[in-house]
Amino acid sequence: MDAPLHAGGCLCGALRWASRGAPLYMGHCYCGDCRKASGSGFIPFMAFAADDLTFSGPTRTFECVSARGTPAIRNTCPVCASLVFGGPVGETDSHTIYAGSLDDPSVFRPTMAIFVKGKPDWAVVPEGLELFEGLPG
Repeated sequence: MDAPLHAGGCLCGALRWASRGAPLYMGHCYCGDCRKASGSGFIPFMAFAADDLTFSGPTRTFECVSARGTPAIRNTCPVCASLVFGGPVGETDSHTIYAGSLDDPSVFRPTMAIFVKGKPDWAVVPEGLELFEGLPG
């Protein structure tokens, strides 16, 4: 793999990821699942093509039903419990990477906010983002 464009991992460093490709898109998700998973008002996320990503280290997965009605897989570090990425490895064409896991957080440039319809009043959406009440098209 060429030098990664982006890389990151969990709090303790046991679970790592690297991407040789640019994100497909970046945004904030205000859905109830993301709020509960993060303990915050939203999750900042990036989507990458699965072929552009490599993962190393152990994962602990949690599965729930997504807004589409399909399984949603969240991957955390089994050592420090950091939320790192979404999607089953080897079974999908893209993965969600949680922007808080970036080694260089300055590369995160969100362009959209999804599930804004149900966001709590105290969760502020930054100006300039394209807003979607639910999932985009």
